[in-house]
Amino acid sequence: MNYFEAIVLAIIEGLTEFLPVSSTGHMAITSALMGIGKDDFVKLFEVAIQLGAILAVVVIYWKKFFNFSDWKFYLKLIIAVIPALVFGFLLNDFIDNTLGNPIFISAVLLTGGVILLLVDKWFKNATIDSEKEITNTTALKIGFFQVLAIAFPGLSRSAATILGGMSQKLTKSAAAEFSFFLAVPTMCAATGYKLLKGYHLLNTENIKLLLVGNIVAFIVAIIAIKSFIGFLTKHGFKVFGWYRIALGIIILALFLSGYHIDIN
Repeated sequence: MNYFEAIVLAIIEGLTEFLPVSSTGHMAITSALMGIGKDDFVKLFEVAIQLGAILAVVVIYWKKFFNFSDWKFYLKLIIAVIPALVFGFLLNDFIDNTLGNPIFISAVLLTGGVILLLVDKWFKNATIDSEKEITNTTALKIGFFQVLAIAFPGLSRSAATILGGMSQKLTKSAAAEFSFFLAVPTMCAATGYKLLKGYHLLNTENIKLLLVGNIVAFIVAIIAIKSFIGFLTKHGFKVFGWYRIALGIIILALFLSGYHIDIN
């Protein structure tokens, strides 16, 4: 991997991590088109640059994350992240098997796209417009929706948690914000685990690539997060639904055309 490839992947990560479009699918297409081999460091890189995206959430919502008197906020995040930690461990073998299957990823993208086309009609009677109104039980239910993104790579963690929130009477903006908050402990755990397993890959050059990738992902994620809630509130999910359907078709077409799409 060179610096240009690292920057491109970081831009993709920053743009897609918090949108309901699947960063996994985008990484697959980008890697295939650039011909990046999925060696151990590339796999580590694609997970570790999530740290930059995580930092973007913390910076934008710093008053929320550093208000230590609001212990209920932290408790909700702990409760919500538990299902992902438990099922992520239990489903590890299944995830490893399905991640490398472009047809499976395409099917999940297409199905998720159809769901996003319909979701604006499904959830019209939202009553919760603030994180403070979210109960511990509701947080746990949203956490179980996040498990769907683990079990079905390509579904999108963001899509699963936002839809989970809306199913519990959260407004679009409140569901999106809680999805951002929940991403912090979830992605910290995933990134920390990956770095712990791959620390032997961190030579001087690879550390520089990771630094560049995280800086780029941080900048792009800030722009994406700030733009997303306003767009979602005004336009809904249909644009993202059609986009996911197009992405699923592209991945399937690339695979059938002979491109080696290794998502592992």
